[in-house]
Amino acid sequence: MTTRQVEHEITVGAPAAAVYRLIAEVENWPRIFPPTVYVDRLERGVGDERIRIWATANGTAKQWTSYRTLDPQKMRITFRQEVSSPPVAAMGGTWIVESLSDSESRVRLLHDYRAIDDDPEGLQWIDEAVDRNSRTELASLKQNVELARATEEVTFSFEDTVQIDGRARDVYDFINEAGLWAQRLPHVASVRLEEDTPGLQALEMETRAKDGSTHTTKSYRVTFPHHRIAYKQVTLPALMTLHTGYWTFAENERGIAASSQHTVVLNTDNITKVLGAGASVADAREYVRNALSTNSRATLGHAKDYAESRR
Repeated sequence: MTTRQVEHEITVGAPAAAVYRLIAEVENWPRIFPPTVYVDRLERGVGDERIRIWATANGTAKQWTSYRTLDPQKMRITFRQEVSSPPVAAMGGTWIVESLSDSESRVRLLHDYRAIDDDPEGLQWIDEAVDRNSRTELASLKQNVELARATEEVTFSFEDTVQIDGRARDVYDFINEAGLWAQRLPHVASVRLEEDTPGLQALEMETRAKDGSTHTTKSYRVTFPHHRIAYKQVTLPALMTLHTGYWTFAENERGIAASSQHTVVLNTDNITKVLGAGASVADAREYVRNALSTNSRATLGHAKDYAESRR
């Protein structure tokens, strides 16, 4: 069997401990690593954990389960896929963070992998995916660590919640069945939903703004019936460089608290192009929040009508 071993590295202008912490805390990954859609921590022990990862590879969404061993003293994290997605037969590797000075570190990312049945085309596909994702992840890690302070002002999160007198299943179904949104939601002009793998969706839709203009976005969504749908936009409007979020459906004494959460990083290069000369980061924050909140609350309002009509 052919086992490929590859290594990628990058130098980061930040202390090694800060870089290691960002890699170790998997909840950061959808924000700092472009291919990562969502990470779910399944088990956590002392120095080890099992995680489930949803990410894109060569434009295709994949999911796998990995076992990780964390060594903060040596600043090493080893990982091994327990359940891989075809064409991968086996995949593992190591993150190694090395201190170069008080303000600079080297990050090395090692991989070893095999293709199912030693298939040459499968191995080539993995080669390309590992190389592309490794370079992307390291470059994004460098950018996010080095610009951490600068991005504080342009990174923000918020949440909208609607109380629904209905069942979580019905509210979840309305959000999950996004392929019907063009018929159900006035602000959605067209939509295409694909779910080749159960629980992993690709959603592309054209959305109408208040001024009548439309824009197209594409998202990958991970569904957890009937309590959560997490997503990450991979085709973004001009004012954002990142948009992740999730829908949640929590039962309470009055029915269901249905919420839409957003995390956004603004694209400062486009603020004046979109909002005009003199527009500030604060203006962009308000504009983006209002736009996303308006659509989220409209969607939740229609989900409320749908669920309450089915009591």
